[in-house]
Amino acid sequence: MNYEQEEILKLKEEKNAIILAHNYQTQEIQEIADFLGDSLELCIKASQIEDADLVVFCGVDFMAETAAILNPYKKILIPDTQAECPMAHMLPAEEVKKYKKKYPQAAVVLYVNTLAEAKAEADILCTSANAVQVVESLDAQQILFGPDMNLARYVQERTDKEIIPIPEVGYCYVHKMFNTADIGFSRENYPDAEVLVHPECDAEVQEAADHILSTGGMIRQVADSDSNSFLIATEVDMVTRLRRENPDKLIYPLLDEAICENMKLHTLEKVKKSLMEEKFRVIVPEEIADKARGAVKRMLEVS
Repeated sequence: MNYEQEEILKLKEEKNAIILAHNYQTQEIQEIADFLGDSLELCIKASQIEDADLVVFCGVDFMAETAAILNPYKKILIPDTQAECPMAHMLPAEEVKKYKKKYPQAAVVLYVNTLAEAKAEADILCTSANAVQVVESLDAQQILFGPDMNLARYVQERTDKEIIPIPEVGYCYVHKMFNTADIGFSRENYPDAEVLVHPECDAEVQEAADHILSTGGMIRQVADSDSNSFLIATEVDMVTRLRRENPDKLIYPLLDEAICENMKLHTLEKVKKSLMEEKFRVIVPEEIADKARGAVKRMLEVS
């Protein structure tokens, strides 16, 4: 570890703080995290926080909001307030309300990649890891599902329920970078590699892959598979974690340019400043948090 990482670890101990980080964070932040995971794993971890006085969340805005919703009496900090998820901002609460009026019999399943105001309008949340399981747990035949259209399509192909995407064009800009030509070219160079893609990728990319998995699913697949080489179609720092945890396997990014610039706004300097100054605190208005908390907890019960 470098000097700045060591300083952060000392500050963390002094402040009785923990650091939660998403799999898309850089290696230097992954190394100082108390817990590293995908959206579902981070939701579960956030629901189990007891002893820490401070929680520094190295992820994008909706993730830190979810931690704040689940821990209303804890101080949740995000090192850079500009670390926003563009997809989450594609589905404002007003849009959810509009669809609920149009489809009054439908259940509302929102991806955890939504802002707190939208979560407050949901019956239940889901992640890419448990979306099908969540939808299947509901009695309703019609499901309003958003904001990622590719995940909505993925779920539709695995359920008999009617999935109505809201909005119809929601997407992750990183996962939209991948195409079938990337897979074809990479298979020529690495013919023995398993191709693992995220369900936020376009349908044709999913069809060309060997496995469609959340980042948590990718971790399990690489660890458990008899294959020795893998091509990973998600954010490049997922490969950083996979290589560190599987040093005997060959793991390649399907696309070197698949970088979430929003996730990368967090740096060691900002994490250190966040701990020192105890900012920036993530606050979700109580009325919104109370409504959204129910949807989050229902997801955790199903999971």
